[in-house]
Amino acid sequence: MSTWPEGNVMDVVNSSLVLYFNFPLTRYNKSQLSRIYPKGTRVDSSNFMPQLFWNAGCQLVALNYQTIDLSMQLNLFMFEYNGRSGYRLKPEFMRRPDKHFDPFTENTVDGIVANTLSVKVISGQFLTERRVGVYVEVEMFGLPADTRRKALKTKTSQNNNAINPVWDEEPIVFKKVILPTLASLRIAAFEEGGKFIGHRIIPVSAIRPGYRYIGLRSEKNQSLILPAVFVYIEVKDYVPDTFADVIEALSNPIRYVNLLEQRAKQLASLTLEDGEEEDETDAGAERKNDLKPAPLENGLSPTSGPAGHTPIATTPKASAANQQAATTDIPACTLDALQQSKVYQKEQRRQFKELKELVRRHQKKTSELLREFSNKYKKTARQCSKSRCRELLSGLKKKTITSKVFLLPYMYERLQQLRDEQQQQLLALRQEQYYSQKYLQREHIKMVKSDTANIHTSKPGLCARTIARLLTAQHVSCDETEGL
Repeated sequence: MSTWPEGNVMDVVNSSLVLYFNFPLTRYNKSQLSRIYPKGTRVDSSNFMPQLFWNAGCQLVALNYQTIDLSMQLNLFMFEYNGRSGYRLKPEFMRRPDKHFDPFTENTVDGIVANTLSVKVISGQFLTERRVGVYVEVEMFGLPADTRRKALKTKTSQNNNAINPVWDEEPIVFKKVILPTLASLRIAAFEEGGKFIGHRIIPVSAIRPGYRYIGLRSEKNQSLILPAVFVYIEVKDYVPDTFADVIEALSNPIRYVNLLEQRAKQLASLTLEDGEEEDETDAGAERKNDLKPAPLENGLSPTSGPAGHTPIATTPKASAANQQAATTDIPACTLDALQQSKVYQKEQRRQFKELKELVRRHQKKTSELLREFSNKYKKTARQCSKSRCRELLSGLKKKTITSKVFLLPYMYERLQQLRDEQQQQLLALRQEQYYSQKYLQREHIKMVKSDTANIHTSKPGLCARTIARLLTAQHVSCDETEGL
């Protein structure tokens, strides 16, 4: 277990170690316990904001309990939703050694779905017994990218109404909450002069959507009996703007299809002219007349033959049998004849040329990737040398011994990270080459099926299938020799 004042940890957070070693404090806290306490210059018993150290994975955050400020309120809320047992389990990615987490990231974390939160403050109930105007503030705490202080401040209630004020303003939308498990929503009510009435801090992962009465708490996190705020909350998974139309279509497919049909009709009404509309109506009438049966003559059908003879009906089965009998005497083409045909040989040479060009391009990409990672590896090795580490440590202002604790375990971890990244990119490049070859082979087979229809007029379908089997066998043999 390690104990540091807040100033030393802030020096590590703000130092250049973060740039070279991907925030080593979070990785240090995966295997060690960290306790952070207020610095000695806080003679007024004020508290630091614990959210920053929770984001970095620090397990113990010591605060001055004699001061009930916003920092202490956040600390009390942290253990409220775990039965006040005194501890909470960190998220999985902050505990697993194979996961890397940067608390200053602005991108989504692997395995964590970002949320979109919308809060609409509608009204309040029994906020205070005094005849003063009241207002409500909404703010978010979490990662630096998620934190928004005083994101919403409603207007002051009219007529000094503090019993049942109504605001019904536009909702505040937190479009992208990157890490909901560490984010919290705070709703606080104040009097017109800024006097605190009550507040409530709720973790984003515990928020239930819909119309809700939220009972307020005092500064010491004790429940107030009557004061409450009536809100409407929406919680959704974050969707980028580029996929908004797709999600809308999946959520309401009937509406999406009706909208497409309506647009198609509107487009057709704009593109068609008067003459074309009349032609379409005439063509429709002619098709209806063609479907009517022909009139009878002297009680006989127009298809009737001479007197005493009845027409012979031709059934589909009979016609199929006649076609089969007509084609039984035609000889089928052999494999040797197809292999000697000019169309097959020409197609085979073209296919081999395309596959050879594909392999050449991927070999060029592979050599460029290896050259790029070789340069990165050499550069990183120079940065992780003893002189570079001494230079990093000398740039810190306070107690370099604290920084050495973080630096020594991760001095060469960047090199291993580069090796893993190189292996992943080489594997992805090889898979891309494999699937590109498979795609070319399928396209070749389709082309041969269409081109060989004129080789043998007796059975073009049979010839096409035969050549397709030949090409498929060749492609399979190529795949077996090359491998993944």
